[in-house]
Amino acid sequence: MTKMLKKVMIHTKRSIKFIVLSMISTFLIIATIAFLYKPTYSVFMNGEQVGYTEKKAELQHQINTYIENGEDENKSVAFVQVDNLPDYKLCLLKKDVEANDEEIFEKVKAQGVTYYRYYAIVDNGEEKFYVSNFEEAEQVVKGLKEKNSSNIENISIVEKYEQSVADLITSEEAISKLYVEPAKVVTTAKNQTSKYNAVGNVNTATTTSGGKANIGVALIRPISGTITSRFGVRSSIRVSSHTGLDIAASTGTSIAAAASGTVTFSGYKGSYGNMIVISHGNGVQTYYGHCSKLYVTAGTQVSQGQAIAAVGSTGNSTGPHLHLEVRQNGVAYNPQNYVY
Repeated sequence: MTKMLKKVMIHTKRSIKFIVLSMISTFLIIATIAFLYKPTYSVFMNGEQVGYTEKKAELQHQINTYIENGEDENKSVAFVQVDNLPDYKLCLLKKDVEANDEEIFEKVKAQGVTYYRYYAIVDNGEEKFYVSNFEEAEQVVKGLKEKNSSNIENISIVEKYEQSVADLITSEEAISKLYVEPAKVVTTAKNQTSKYNAVGNVNTATTTSGGKANIGVALIRPISGTITSRFGVRSSIRVSSHTGLDIAASTGTSIAAAASGTVTFSGYKGSYGNMIVISHGNGVQTYYGHCSKLYVTAGTQVSQGQAIAAVGSTGNSTGPHLHLEVRQNGVAYNPQNYVY
């Protein structure tokens, strides 16, 4: 019995010694790694490593600010289109290797395309003059209406997104140049009447160029994510200007209905890939393209915020994202006027 107890004690001591040595070894390894390496992020663009950053949040904030405002002091800058945003992977980097945040930021800027926002005053379908903001455009319409300009029923406003700014004029100049004198007064023997050309309601957006319409439907964001392609942008992968908004998110991310309504389409639709279309009344529809999964079928009544599909990359797509469109009576409007 005594011999057995001695054996157990010897074995226990050896086990304790082994555990202590293992702990010391582990501590030494961790200490060595902490002394020689630092946690950082390896940065990739379009699959190619472009450097390292220790301040991922600050670098991404700098990039986001650039995308939203550009570097041009021109107040007409709408956004900067950047096709390849950085991807970040956590790693350990030798302490003698420096991060290169500014170099990475310059690489992002090198591929940036600046888009400017301004407003066209359209007369009978033809863009006549351009003003810098929507308030000035509305002032033109108001001024022509107050003066009973005979062409008021043909006047509309179109929001423009272009890579250069057109020649802009003031609202006063636009009113002066667009004004058309009303029809002359016609008198008869029996009485005297005024017969002016009919003055109709002004349609503030009649084309897919993106004017803001009062659609009468309150929309919420279908997903949270990074906007990677804006309304009106031209690209080599499209045959015409972008009719929606692309919001990047991971494959499988749940997509919510922007408003309640009836699903009028659920299936595969050419370049849209797997797509959901919801009708919300008053001619308003929302499109959800490139989905990986569709959770609802045509004819289904959905409520605002209900999960209707999952983010994917089907159809004409270069990566997982939601293509969101807002349409009224078939006309595409800029979703950023209503969400995001």
